[in-house]
Amino acid sequence: MSDQYPGGNQPYPGNQPHPWQQPPPQQWGAPAQPQWGPPPAPPARPLPTFPHPEPREYHQMLRTWNYAWWKPVVGILLVGLGMVIIAPLVLMPVLVVGVMIEGGPFWESFEKAATLQAIGPASLLYLNLTLGAAILVTWAVMRWVHRMRPRWLTSVVPKMRWKFFFICLGLAVAALIAQLVVSMLLPGAQEADIDQQVNDFTTTTAILALIVLVTTPFQAAGEEYVFRGYLMQALGSLFNNRWVALVVTATLFAMAHGVQNFPLFFDRFMFGLIAGWLVLRTGGLEAGIAMHILNNFLAFGFALTFADLTETLNVSEVGWSNIPLTLTQSLVYAALVLLVGRKLGLQTRTRPPAAQDATGDVRVLTHG
Repeated sequence: MSDQYPGGNQPYPGNQPHPWQQPPPQQWGAPAQPQWGPPPAPPARPLPTFPHPEPREYHQMLRTWNYAWWKPVVGILLVGLGMVIIAPLVLMPVLVVGVMIEGGPFWESFEKAATLQAIGPASLLYLNLTLGAAILVTWAVMRWVHRMRPRWLTSVVPKMRWKFFFICLGLAVAALIAQLVVSMLLPGAQEADIDQQVNDFTTTTAILALIVLVTTPFQAAGEEYVFRGYLMQALGSLFNNRWVALVVTATLFAMAHGVQNFPLFFDRFMFGLIAGWLVLRTGGLEAGIAMHILNNFLAFGFALTFADLTETLNVSEVGWSNIPLTLTQSLVYAALVLLVGRKLGLQTRTRPPAAQDATGDVRVLTHG
């Protein structure tokens, strides 16, 4: 057969094969190219749904499978930013509308309310909501920075143990009664003026009482979620030491209340120390939140009934006789909580539901 086109007129140049002798064209894309460099890495194994590889105490809860030192550092900065700047700005319309409803010269009233120089319904609502918003701030940091469910801040279970919480409210009342008994027995102890007249009950008083009743639990819980919650876990994971986390959070809690003399600083420091110690011993925030709520209810209630709310919130000094009263309330409450906690058999560490198989792989059983 001659090397010609099928028409028979022109020869094929260069001994090229006939069209029917050429390899068939690639039907499904270009031919595979050689791969240069290292082979692709295998896909990363997903982390177990339970965050901890082994049982963890409360202050170690952020030491998860994918723990990194920078995460609690970033989290602390974000919590501070959220409390000091973001939450106050987001809730500023509440203060503005409240001041407008109260009436009077707007800018003068707004300045006094924003700086707590004059506590009225608008400023008290704004203050409590801002502090209560700290709960959402800590939850957001847990979710976005640590990739953990926010309920891991509440307890090692992880959830709010409501039965234990309400028991702690009763124990806080018992500790308060013990404090009152000691105040009557100690000469020179701080005591209320028996002859002090009861304040007039006005519409403003009723509104303030309603605000206290509804928002104070959130305000107290917000402070606990920040100081005994996130900061306790963040510092505990950074320094791997419970005492560093305990003392530092108690100190920061006392300093956050502004200018104060030593007896008042000691009062707040002891509250933070006992509340933090109970968190470590019980594995959750319930005891600290309960005592905090009751103390604030009593402080606000006494101010509305006998004293001045502005002076109560801006108090900067108390007498030295307040120290034994503080110790009585704190120690009695701590002893009662520990007794009840042992009776209830409270869980104080996480319980990872994971086991090792023969190959060393982690098998996650169940986790809600």
